Amino acid sequence: MKAIRNLCVAGTLMGMSGMAFAEISANATVTNNYLWRGLTQTTNDAAVQGGIDYNHDSGFYAGTWVSNVKYGPGDVFSYEHDLYLGFAGGDEITWDVGWLYYNYDDEARFDFHELYGSVGWNGLSATLFLLTGTEADEFDDLDFDFGGTYYASLDYGYTFSNGLGVGVHVGRHAGDFNEGFNAVPGDYTDYNINFSVGDLALVISDTDLDDPGADGLDNDSTKFVISYSFEFDGLGE
Repeated sequence: MKAIRNLCVAGTLMGMSGMAFAEISANATVTNNYLWRGLTQTTNDAAVQGGIDYNHDSGFYAGTWVSNVKYGPGDVFSYEHDLYLGFAGGDEITWDVGWLYYNYDDEARFDFHELYGSVGWNGLSATLFLLTGTEADEFDDLDFDFGGTYYASLDYGYTFSNGLGVGVHVGRHAGDFNEGFNAVPGDYTDYNINFSVGDLALVISDTDLDDPGADGLDNDSTKFVISYSFEFDGLGE
């Protein structure tokens, strides 16, 4: 699930001197598999995704993002629709804090929301997402309380002079809501290496899951994800 895959949905925009400046942009992506925190959200099938972002030179941003999802044959999930807002800034050391709401089909009754924050320096970033609430009912003695589930990650990226971008990622998802929503047997670590050239990206991702859970989605196997993204800037000008 979930947008803001590795966070940093938006950066601070440089405004014109003496003037407030804002920008509206849009994005669209096609991918052979939608991974969220190392787990497939589309039963390893393709996804079409898109979003709209508003950025202000004060550092404030807000946006929305949508994707198709599917977690098993005949399930009640068909879409994920995210809403988020926050503040980002910094120069040599960057920071980003915000709130993210994940919306699914009404019948699913599994909407939830998180607070997040990140700091970055010279291509290295550390990010934390913290569960703040959900409409889902607790079951099997699982605890969905505020702060009971988190996702923490470290990322490093570098772009060569020829335009090739290379990144590495490791993340840890822990807490009862992770187990209840993702149908995995417990806490897990995901990791990947990613490459990008222009709008084309390749991610090679895996987890430390020995048992993928009852869903049979092969979340304990290495996944190769190819995506192509489009950006449309300056829509508010």
